Order: sequence, then structure tokens, then C-alpha cells
Amino acid sequence: MKINPWLYSTYLLLAAHSASPDEPFRDANRLLELTNIGAQFETVVVNQTKKIIRTYSSIVNMSESVVLPTDIKEQIEDCYAKVYAWDQFSQGIAEILAEKLTLSEIKLLIAFYSNLGLPPREIGTFKSLLTKSEAIEKTSLQYIYENSASCVGKDTLLINQFILNLRNQQQSKLVSYE
Repeated sequence: MKINPWLYSTYLLLAAHSASPDEPFRDANRLLELTNIGAQFETVVVNQTKKIIRTYSSIVNMSESVVLPTDIKEQIEDCYAKVYAWDQFSQGIAEILAEKLTLSEIKLLIAFYSNLGLPPREIGTFKSLLTKSEAIEKTSLQYIYENSASCVGKDTLLINQFILNLRNQQQSKLVSYE
């Protein structure tokens, strides 16, 4: 059976234009999976949490000459791990990608990250994607900021309670020696 080339190209054109409304969102999720952004995000969270704990530990050590206990450090880590878990943000970031990029741009990035290469005719499209990346990054950071709780209040309570308990113990030792 011989296929009419005009009919076949018309079919392809119609199929390309009849994309479902969910397709950009679905493809944006696929792009996030391919780029492994979730793992990268969680690595950043772990590293930032370590820096925060180091800062808290340093402050406690300088002000009270004691080491912040492991259980408090673990509670702080748990808070940041829960508040900044990738699952909390992945759907919102996929929506941002679907809004900011065209379906063809998302598909181009999927092909690029799938190691399918970049056709020469798409180099201009790829360059325009690079100019959009800063706006996408800003919007994503704003989304994360607006959709995340803060651990600082809880951290402060934990550390202050530890210091108060420590001071009370020291006070009771002084009183018992007198």
C-alpha cells in the first residue's frame, strides 16, 4: 500500500497542533526527570542545611562554650528536609516551565537532555531558551520562597531551650555546692 505524502504530512501537521492541554505540563515533568533537578535541588538543601547548622553551632560555641548536641542538629536537619523536599515544589516548577516555554521548546530540551543532539535549524530556538532561563530561575525561586515554611523559628526555640536547660543545670550545680 502506497501512502500519499501530502496526506501523511497533513496528518503529522494536524497531530502536532492537536496536542492535549496537559501535554506541556506532562513534558515539563519529563524534562525535570531527565535533568535530575530533584536530586540537584535536594543536594543543595542538604548543603545549605549543613552550613546553617555549622553557623548555629559556631554561635552556640562562642556564646556558651558548648557544642550543639547531635539530637538538636538532627531535629534541625529534619525540619529543612521536610520543608524543602523536592516533592513540595516539583509540580509548581513543572507548571512554571509549561507556562514560560512553548511545547516545541520543551520538546527540544527533552531531546537535548536525552542526548539526541540539537538540529542545526534549532540553534536559534536553543539560544532563545537561554535568554528565558534567567526569568524561569527567578520565577522558580519566588515560587519556592512563597510555598515554603520557615525552620528558623523552630531552630531558635530548640537552641534557646538547650541553652536555658544548660544554664539551669549550671545554676543548680552552683547552688548545690554552696
